[in-house]
Amino acid sequence: MTIHLPAADGSLRAYEPRTEPLALTPGTPFASRTVFSAAHVVADPFADTNPDSPAAVDWDATLAFRRHLWSHGLGVAEAMDTAQRGMGLDWAGAAELIRRSAAEARAVGGRIACGVGTDQITGGTLAEIRAAYEEQLALVEESGAQAILMASRALAAAATGPEDYLDVYGHLLRQAAEPVVLHWLGPMFDPALEGYWGSSDLDAATDTFLEVIAAHPDKVDGIKVSLLDAQREVDLRRRLPQGVRCYTGDDFNYPELIAGDEQGFSHALLGIFDPLGPLAAEGVRILDTGDTAGFRRLLDPTVELSRHLFQTPTRFYKTGVVLLAWLAGHQSHFTMVGGFQSARSLPHFARAYELADGLGLFPDPKLAEDRMKTLLALYGVSQ
Repeated sequence: MTIHLPAADGSLRAYEPRTEPLALTPGTPFASRTVFSAAHVVADPFADTNPDSPAAVDWDATLAFRRHLWSHGLGVAEAMDTAQRGMGLDWAGAAELIRRSAAEARAVGGRIACGVGTDQITGGTLAEIRAAYEEQLALVEESGAQAILMASRALAAAATGPEDYLDVYGHLLRQAAEPVVLHWLGPMFDPALEGYWGSSDLDAATDTFLEVIAAHPDKVDGIKVSLLDAQREVDLRRRLPQGVRCYTGDDFNYPELIAGDEQGFSHALLGIFDPLGPLAAEGVRILDTGDTAGFRRLLDPTVELSRHLFQTPTRFYKTGVVLLAWLAGHQSHFTMVGGFQSARSLPHFARAYELADGLGLFPDPKLAEDRMKTLLALYGVSQ
C-alpha cells in the first residue's frame, strides 16, 4: 500500500511502508553501559485546557510507557526536558510525575533518576534559587529516585559570574544524600541557558563545571552533557575525576560517543532513546558482548532520524517524539501538554514517519500507516 507524503516544497511523493517491524524483545539491564531514556508525558486529550492551563496528564498511559522502557532494560530519566519540563509541564505537574513514576519504578524494579530544578520560581536571589533547588531535591530523594541537578533558568539570569555557580552547586552537593548527576543543557535546547556556568566561552564554562565536580567528586555520580558537540564531550570526558561517569546527551552523535575509544566511553541519558528504546537496548546488548562494530551497524542508521527530530529549533524535538509514540501505538492520540503538537510542520511529521518506518520502529506498521493517513487527512492531504 502506498502512502503519499508531503515534501517541504509542497509536492507529494509516494512512499511504500514496510510490512514487518524489527523483532525486538524485552530483556535484562545492560552490563557495559548505564543507559537512561528521557521519557515524554502523555497528555489527557479530554481535559478542558488551554495553553495557559496547568498540564493535564494521562497518568495511565504515561506510566505504561515507562513500563515499556523498563521492560527493555533501560533506565528512565524522569521529569526532564523530554517530559516538557518548562514547556507545558510546571513544577506541580513534574512533582506528581516524579512521585508516581518513582513508585512505579519500585513496583517493577526499574531504575529511575529525576530532574531537580528551580521551575517553581521564575527568578529571584541566589538564596531563593538555592531554596527552590532544595525543595525539589528533597522531593526526589524522598521518592527514592536518584537526583539529576538540572540547569536553572533562574540561576542563569541571577548569576553574575562563575563564583555564583560554584556557591549554589557546592551548597546542593554538600547536602545531597546520594551522588547526583549534573546536567549541562546547552542553549540550543533552552535559549534561556545561554552563558551557563558563568560564561558564553565554552572553554571557560567547562573549567567552572569541572571545578564544581573536583570539589565534590564523592557527590557526583556523573555528568550529562547536552551540547551537541562530540569532540567537546570527549575532551570533557577525559578530564573527569576517576569514578565520575559521562552520560551523553548528544542526540546527534550518540553512537560514536557510547561506543567510545581507546581512552573511554560515554554512558547515555538521551531523549532520542524514547522512540528508539527497544532498538537502542538491542544495540547496547550487542555492545555488552564486545561487538562494537555490530553496535554501530545497528545504531548508526538511527542518527538521521534523531537529527531530523532535533533540528533547529531543537527544543521542539518533543513534538516528533510524541508523534512517533502515537504512531507506534503507545498512546491513543497525538496531543501534547501546552498544545505543542503544532510546533512542527506537516512535512517534518511526514519525514519523521518515513525515517522511523524505515528503521522498523513501529510494532504494528499498518497501524502507523493508518494513523499517518489520518493525520494527513486532517491537514487536507487525500490519498
